[in-house]
Parts: sequence; structure tokens; C-alpha cells
Amino acid sequence: MTVYDDLVGQGPVIEQLEAAARAGADALAGVGGGGMTHAWLFTGPPGSGRSVAARAFAAALLCPDLGCGHCASCHQVLSGTHADVEVVRPAGLSYGVRETRELVLRAASSPTGGRWRVVLFEDADRSTEQAANALLKAIEEPPARTVWLLCAPSPDDLVVTIRSRCRLVTLRTPPADAVADVLVLRDGIDPDVAAEASRAAQGHIGRARRLATDEEARRRRAEVLAV
Repeated sequence: MTVYDDLVGQGPVIEQLEAAARAGADALAGVGGGGMTHAWLFTGPPGSGRSVAARAFAAALLCPDLGCGHCASCHQVLSGTHADVEVVRPAGLSYGVRETRELVLRAASSPTGGRWRVVLFEDADRSTEQAANALLKAIEEPPARTVWLLCAPSPDDLVVTIRSRCRLVTLRTPPADAVADVLVLRDGIDPDVAAEASRAAQGHIGRARRLATDEEARRRRAEVLAV
């Protein structure tokens, strides 16, 4: 088990993040770290696992074993309770400048665990123009131990000045057979039900899991298709 187990069909992304986590550990030890940077942009279509990848990377950065998946730090990051990880989920259609300035101030604080202070900003594309400008300043002049993980459907959804300062992580829609395998192995779903749900969900693992585990959801879908 590792923190990347829920990242389905994203082998190249996992390799990229594992290498960056190793570089981050080297940077903390003062022996290099050229493969690590302070700002990352996770992009990909709905259901590809942008926030899953970002959260897994946050766990790997804070884990002494670079993402073992079973230590206290990994459990805290994956469950959303780690003191050094702040997850931002815009509640409305936009994220304003006041909230962004407050976020930037919190992000500047030192990590309590001595490794990294991580800000995981889901749907960063909802930032207003003024908010994007405030975020840009924080990314341009980050504290030494702060890492920004931004998520958006595509690089073009963020202003060029922000995306040019981020290292890009591009996720793809996972293949249906990979999603089905996860439902069978991780959730104990019947293989036939898993395969049908995965095809119906078109690579969206969350939707596939709902269809596979909720008979009522499958019934409603069948009624819609019948119409």
C-alpha cells in the first residue's frame, strides 16, 4: 500500500510525483532537490483524479518514507486532518481576493512538523482576477517550506503568469478496465458489475463506484436510458 493506490491508470504521473518527493527530501536534507519546486498545477478531465493526485503528493512530501500510506502522517493527510496541509475548496462559483489574501497569510506560517507547509487548492480556476493576482505574488515569493498544489481542468483555466510558475502534472481519463480492477480489488465489487459500471462512468472512478455500489443509482440510469 502507498498513498498513490487510489490514483487509477496514472503510471507516468505517479513516477513524476515519486521523483519529486525524493527530490523534496533531498532539498530538506540540503543535498540537492533540483527535481522539487514550490508550485504545482494538476490538470485533467473530470474524474481523472486531480485532487486525489495532489493529496497523495502532499502525503508523500510529509511522510518520512515518501508516501508509505500507513504511517500517522499519511493517514492524517489522506483523511484531511494534518496540521501542515490546508485544503481549499471554493464553495461558490468564484474565490475572492479577501479569502485569497487570508490564505496567503496562513500559507506563510512555518510547518509544525518540520518538513513542508502544503496548500492544496482545488478548483483554483475559480479564483477571480484580483484573487489570481494575490495568489501570483505568493507563488512568486514563497516561504522556503511552503508548497502550493493547484488543481484545474486545464492549464488554460489559469492566468498565464500563474501557470508559467508552476510545474505541470497532466492526468488522463483512466481506462475502463483499470477502473474496474480497482472496484474489484479495493471494493470487492463483482467483476461483471464493476465492468459495466466502469464503462458507464467513462473513466470517472467516483461515478463508477457509485453505480457499482448503489443498486438504486443503476436502476435510475437504466430508466433514463430506456426513455
